[in-house]
Amino acid sequence: MTTTHFFGGTIWRGAGEATSRSLLVRDGVVVALDDEADAAAAAVVAASPADLERVDLDGGFLMPSFGDGHAHPLFGGLEAEGPAVRDCRSVEAIVAAVGEYAAAHPDVPWIFGASYDPALVEAGLFDARWLDEAVADRPVVLRAYDYHTIWVNSKALELAGIDAATPEPVLGEITRRADGSPLGTLREWGAVDLVLDVAPTRPADERRRALQRAGEYYLSHGVTWVQDAWVEPGDVDSYLDAARHELLPVRFNLALYADPRRFAVQLPRMLDSRRRVEALGSPLLTANTVKFFADGVIESETGALLEPYCSALHKHGMSVWQGRDLDDAVRAVDAAGFQVHIHAIGDAAVRQALDAIERALDANGPRDRRPVIAHAQLVDDADLARFAELGVIACMQPLWAQLDPLMTVLTVPRLGRERADRQYRMHSIDESGAVLSFGSDWPVSSGAPLDGLAIAASRQTADGVPAGGWTPDEILPVDRALDAYSASVAYQAFGDASAVDARDAASAPWGRIEPGASADLVLLARDPRELEPGELPVLPIRATYLAGSPRYRAAM
Repeated sequence: MTTTHFFGGTIWRGAGEATSRSLLVRDGVVVALDDEADAAAAAVVAASPADLERVDLDGGFLMPSFGDGHAHPLFGGLEAEGPAVRDCRSVEAIVAAVGEYAAAHPDVPWIFGASYDPALVEAGLFDARWLDEAVADRPVVLRAYDYHTIWVNSKALELAGIDAATPEPVLGEITRRADGSPLGTLREWGAVDLVLDVAPTRPADERRRALQRAGEYYLSHGVTWVQDAWVEPGDVDSYLDAARHELLPVRFNLALYADPRRFAVQLPRMLDSRRRVEALGSPLLTANTVKFFADGVIESETGALLEPYCSALHKHGMSVWQGRDLDDAVRAVDAAGFQVHIHAIGDAAVRQALDAIERALDANGPRDRRPVIAHAQLVDDADLARFAELGVIACMQPLWAQLDPLMTVLTVPRLGRERADRQYRMHSIDESGAVLSFGSDWPVSSGAPLDGLAIAASRQTADGVPAGGWTPDEILPVDRALDAYSASVAYQAFGDASAVDARDAASAPWGRIEPGASADLVLLARDPRELEPGELPVLPIRATYLAGSPRYRAAM
C-alpha cells in the first residue's frame, strides 16, 4: 500500500473551498486533509516508516490537475514528425524549412507539416508555386494552424487530380487564380480531403510516438485528461495500439467524428469503436463522445453567422449540416448513449447546435447527457440563457480572447468592431448558470493551461494590450478560471463525484481535492491567485500526478 503525505504549502481544493495545508493520499486516492492527514501520516510512520513518502511542497501551490476539454493531441504530436514551420514568420522561412526537411529525408514520399500562420499572407491565400521552389518532385501538404486549411505544392494538386476543371467540392473551397487554376490553398475538409484521400496513412510507429509525445507535453503543463475532439476510424486504431504498448501517459477520451456526407454508415462504426475501446479495458482510454462540426472558422469566412460578413452583403458563412440533418444525427447519437460535442464558432452555428440538442432532449427523454458546444466564439443575446436551460456545457478557449494579430488582421475586419466585441463571452456564460469548461484546441494554439488562464483573467495580449483588457466585463477571476480548467472539465468528462461512485484510483472522481477523489494533482511554484495575469505563463510547474503517481517532475 503506497501512502504519500503532502505538506508545506497551499493546497487549493477548488473554487469556493477552504484551502488546506496537509494532504494524505493512499493508493492513488485522497484519504485525509489537514489534522486528519497529519494524524494518519504519523500512524503510518509509527507502524512502518518506509511505507510513507513525504512530499514537501516548499511553499508551492498544489491543486487539482488541469484537464483539456477540447484538443487534437494526435495532430499535435505529429507536428514534430515533419518540417518545423510553426515558428516561421515569413513565407520564405516556411519554404526554407520545407526544403531543409526534404533534403534531410530524401526517402519520405509525402511531406506533411504543420502549423503555418495564415495571417502571413493577405487573406491567407498561399501559392503552390512557392512550395515548388523547395520541393517539386514530391507532394507537400502543410496545415494552417486553424487545421481547417491546407497549403500544398503543385505535385500534391496533380496527384489529387485538382485542376481548373475540378468543380467546387461540397463543404470546401478550392482557391483559384484568375485563370481558374488552383492556387494551392484548400479550405475546409470537402476540399482538404481531395488531397488527404490520396495521401498515404502516416506509419503506425509515427502515430504511436505522436500520442506518447502529446501525453508528455500535457503532463509537463499539468494536464492529466484530454478530450480528443476529432477522431477518425484509423485514429481509434492508433489509440488502441498505443494503449496496448502502454504509451498513453494521460487519460484520453475520443470524440468520434460525424461527417454529414457519410453519417448514414458511420453510426454502426462508432458503436463498434466504442465497444473495442471498452473491451480493451484501459483506465486511460474511453470513447464516449461524438464530434460534430456545425460550421468552419471566421478567419476564412466559413463560420456561420446570423448577419452577413462585412466583406459581402449576402455571405453568411458555411453551415456544415443542412436543414434538419444535424437534428437527426444528434438525436441518433444521443439515443445511442454518446455525449454530443459540437464545434460552433458563429452565432448561427451556436443557435443550430442548441436547437439540435434541445430536440434530442425532447425526443429521447431525460438522462445525464452533458452535451458540449465547443468554442462558442459568437453567441447571440437570445441564446445566452439556453446553455443553462438545456444543460449545455460551453467549452471555450480562453487563449483566443485577445486582440492578437489573428484577431485584428483576420477576425475583426470580417465581423466589424461592434460584433467583434461580443466574442468569447466567458464571464456572461458563467454568470448565466451554465457550466463553463476550458480547452486549448492544441495544436491550433498553446496547450498550456497557464497561457489560457492569463488571457481569461486579463483579456490582454502578452504586451498588456489593451490597458484594462479587451471587453473587460468578460474577465474571469483567477480562481474561477482555475476551476474551469479543472473541476468543470472533470464535469464535462463525467469524472466528478456526482457521476463516479467507485473509489479505486482507476475510476475515482477527479477535478477537486477531497476524500475519495483520485489524486490527479499539479504542483505550481507559487499561488497563481497572488500573481498578475501576465506572470502566469512563466509560473513553473514543478510536478504533475496522475492517481497519486508522479508522471512529471521539473528538472531542478
